[in-house]
Amino acid sequence: MNKIIFILYLISSTTIIAQEAYYNDVNLTLTGIPLKNALATKIISTHTNNLSYNEAREALKIIDLEPGQNTNVLLLYGFSNGICPANSGSDNDHRLRNKNNFGGGQTCEWNREHTYPKGLGTPNLGTSGPGADAHHLRACDVGRNGQRSSKKFATGSGNSGIVGSNWYPGDEWKGDVARMMMYMYLRYGNRCLPTNVTSGTTVANDNNMVALLLQWNADDPVSNYEKNRNNYLELTSNQYGQGNRNPFIDNPYLATRIWGGQDAEDLWGIYLSTNDYVLEKSIRIYPNPVQEELFIKTTNLDFEAVTIYSIVGEKVQYATKNKVNVKHLPSGIYFASIKTNKGVLTKKIILN
Repeated sequence: MNKIIFILYLISSTTIIAQEAYYNDVNLTLTGIPLKNALATKIISTHTNNLSYNEAREALKIIDLEPGQNTNVLLLYGFSNGICPANSGSDNDHRLRNKNNFGGGQTCEWNREHTYPKGLGTPNLGTSGPGADAHHLRACDVGRNGQRSSKKFATGSGNSGIVGSNWYPGDEWKGDVARMMMYMYLRYGNRCLPTNVTSGTTVANDNNMVALLLQWNADDPVSNYEKNRNNYLELTSNQYGQGNRNPFIDNPYLATRIWGGQDAEDLWGIYLSTNDYVLEKSIRIYPNPVQEELFIKTTNLDFEAVTIYSIVGEKVQYATKNKVNVKHLPSGIYFASIKTNKGVLTKKIILN
């Protein structure tokens, strides 16, 4: 039988699991607007290389490559498979383009999509500074880019397309869009308000943040494609590296910590969740060691759910009952996140 020993998981820079070293000087125990401000300070201060508009175009030929190959860029809002054939006279693809087919034509070419449209900035984002920030620029089919134009993002389903007078980015891309819009808000503040680019209701603690973006961030997990872009853009040793990162790609749960809403995935093992004295005193996990079933007892709290994560932040089990069978899990280190009506407590698990 597997045996599990639960050890209190202390919040410290030496015990953060799967966290990027980039954030070592950020107080990630903060919540709400103080956390937003701390992350904003970080990504502003480390943005040391401001790309020109032409450099941003060249960056997309690298960071927007379809994962695993070196020929075609992956197009934002795209949905069908294959590559547009050269000189075909028609385009029913919208998904892949040869990286060298940059232009303004309607057939088999791509250009830069400002996910935060220049004209929706206050003032206009232009073609430098925020207008050339590669964290929100994406390769896009010329025709799809034109259809989106400067329409606000809005709720929808299925493939990308026009919804009333607005634009739905597509099921595959809505999380990408949400994380880019949140980045732009932190990086450029009032110049790039989420309310200017997204329709819908705002959240209680920040009337500039639209709840729809939080929903998209939770519904559409981070892809390796997003992670690759983020890794490249951080390093100024790369030809087009900017020096900063998008925190919401590194950990979508940061948005939950700041603005609330549905819990997004936590790629750092939910160590960020509320872990205060009251929860420590009110939640008990037993037996220790456990043979087959894990029990969770809460005192003066309402138990809601427990999620178990691997050491790299992958969710491996979820239960809404306070008794969980864990004997099937391989040996190793895990983290159990116990959610209650008063907050979330995270415990480190050693599975022998």
